[in-house]
Amino acid sequence: MYAVQVRDHIMIAHSLPGEVFGPAQNMHGATYVIDATFYRSELGAERIVLDIGRATDALKAALKQLNYGNLDELFPGELTTTEWIAKWVFDQLAAAAHAGDFGPGGDQVEKIRVTLNESHTALAWYEGDL
Repeated sequence: MYAVQVRDHIMIAHSLPGEVFGPAQNMHGATYVIDATFYRSELGAERIVLDIGRATDALKAALKQLNYGNLDELFPGELTTTEWIAKWVFDQLAAAAHAGDFGPGGDQVEKIRVTLNESHTALAWYEGDL
């Protein structure tokens, strides 16, 4: 399996109601380093998984909707855990893939993994087939 990974980051604010979240129940900020990894089994004539520049642009476009945002206001009623955000970003990238935004080879991407690095010791991801 071949893969290409691009990276960006966001700063958000949110709260996570529920006893399981301890102090994170209160409004707090988080900075995530986000990796988007694109997979395909075989390379085409271009010998690339997809256009790295277009993948970077798609990730930036998705994250722009969240960056410096209060997720409690952007997604009222949602429990915006790290895992939930990973799936939300995945959905944005999957839509870009289906729209043909990744250029040559992008239509052959089989799977995407979105990893949110919450700190140097903790991360979560969502991975799905296209």
